Amino acid sequence: MATTLYFSRNYNPRLAVAVARFLDAPVTFAFAAPLAPDQAARFRPLNPNLRVPILVEEDGTTLWETDAIACRLSRRAGSRFWRTDDGEPDMIRWLSWGGSNFVAACDKVHFERVTKRRHALGPTSEAAVAEGLAQFARAAAILDEHLAARTWLLGDEVSYADFRMACVLPARDLAGLPLAAHPAVAAWNGRLERLPAWRDPFAGLEAPDLPPIRA
Repeated sequence: MATTLYFSRNYNPRLAVAVARFLDAPVTFAFAAPLAPDQAARFRPLNPNLRVPILVEEDGTTLWETDAIACRLSRRAGSRFWRTDDGEPDMIRWLSWGGSNFVAACDKVHFERVTKRRHALGPTSEAAVAEGLAQFARAAAILDEHLAARTWLLGDEVSYADFRMACVLPARDLAGLPLAAHPAVAAWNGRLERLPAWRDPFAGLEAPDLPPIRA
């Protein structure tokens, strides 16, 4: 039994697939929709949250949550992508800060302008969008200053912190995130997009498109 990474096209599973492809991890990719009525019973033992990504090992053990999967795959590859040396605290700092600030802001705007419209979850809250954009401006300014003199968040070598921080940015145009207002962040995102594993992690995979965005 091969190690299997279950994924979808949503941005956290996309991140897990991008990590696996960047590391050239020996995994089999399998599209999954655990929330589908006929799939819940199958996937609940693998992840009680019924969410992907899920990594199922050769011995049948499972690991869920994107950051944990990235850590496991990087360690197995013997890669510095997930720092394990003295750079690890700095990486963890950015994962923690991003989850509460930059990524949280991107997600808030994306949810209102994209996710709600894709899945008919109700009207867009312009108040929530405004709050998210204000949070984005504050966080992006901090990120812009940090990246002004660096190629990547941790210096001259890409790390998982870069992938995690940028996880919503592939949908930036759909969400209307004003990346151009922060040139160092925009340049950093451009460098990420030159990495094939990040630019198109689903290349060659069977992965149904997400539902269209309704007006």
